Amino acid sequence: MKLLHVVGARPNFVKASAVFRALASYPHIEQLLIHTGQHRGPDMSDVFFEQLALPEPEINLQASSTSQALQTAEIMQRFEPVLSDQRPDWVVVYGDVTSTMAAALVCAKLGVRVAHVEAGLRSFDRTMPEEINRVVTDQLSDLLFTPSEDGDRNLAREGIDPKKIHFVGNVMIDTLVRMLPLAGDHMPANVPKRYAVITLHRPSNVDDTNWMKEMLANLDEISTELPIIFPMHPRTCDRVRAAGITLPKGVRFSQALPYLDFLALLQKAAVVITDSGGIQEETTFLNVPCLTVRENTERPVTVEYGTNQIVGRSFQRLRDETLKILAGNVKQGHCPPRWDGQSSKRIAALLTR
Repeated sequence: MKLLHVVGARPNFVKASAVFRALASYPHIEQLLIHTGQHRGPDMSDVFFEQLALPEPEINLQASSTSQALQTAEIMQRFEPVLSDQRPDWVVVYGDVTSTMAAALVCAKLGVRVAHVEAGLRSFDRTMPEEINRVVTDQLSDLLFTPSEDGDRNLAREGIDPKKIHFVGNVMIDTLVRMLPLAGDHMPANVPKRYAVITLHRPSNVDDTNWMKEMLANLDEISTELPIIFPMHPRTCDRVRAAGITLPKGVRFSQALPYLDFLALLQKAAVVITDSGGIQEETTFLNVPCLTVRENTERPVTVEYGTNQIVGRSFQRLRDETLKILAGNVKQGHCPPRWDGQSSKRIAALLTR
């Protein structure tokens, strides 16, 4: 059996690492890694392959990061001849980024079977590009591996054949479990004993210049109560720079961090403020308080079971909830079902069956 794993962005690398390792124990499986180039460079791509021990991609499509439409078209155009040449039995796609949907579309046109890892998640907000990617990919996929039971319910509601749906758990947690013992050696220098971590990258947040100015001002105010560390996604850096926003001196900014360095920060944080879906999951497993700066989440299981709270884009609520956590009023959580570090093994067994 021949499988192609299509990855393009940082969350894909983390998920694919687990599935690739699980399938490596099957001698009759040939695996090839295809990188679309959606995230590129030392900080956003190379260091993840190095730390996660992922093999070098067999092919890098080097698609440019321009508009959503152009990026989708470019990935499809460059992936189609690769698919025709390689003739795989399965293509495995991950998550909800542009690369995921683009690869699934090409496979559907050429009649190649698609397995979607992290299927069924829904925010029910079609203004999010990721939501469009999720819905389209799930409709085109032949196997759908869900990380939580709400994913199964969402897919059933959309008319997906139940025989295609498999609740396997969260593969991102597989990688976290494997890498967590190594994270302690990667803590960034001069980190205070107690601190908050913040990440922002969603267009609905960082593309809103007025909101970003006020958000940074509020973070500056919060930093008088608790030091804040803000590793900035390149997209966020670009938007802040283009808008001419002055960075507050009370917040410690850095470039985007490698996986192990960020994991080290995450597990010791007093609170995490984010708009990232993956970080909602990781903080749930680590039992670290998480405040999600969005009006919704495609991972409601992190609110139901975990430590995550949705605070919307309200600065007042963000400050109030942060102060509650600092005062010891911390939401207690536990892990959702099958977030046990074995999800990739379940996927491997189903694919090989």
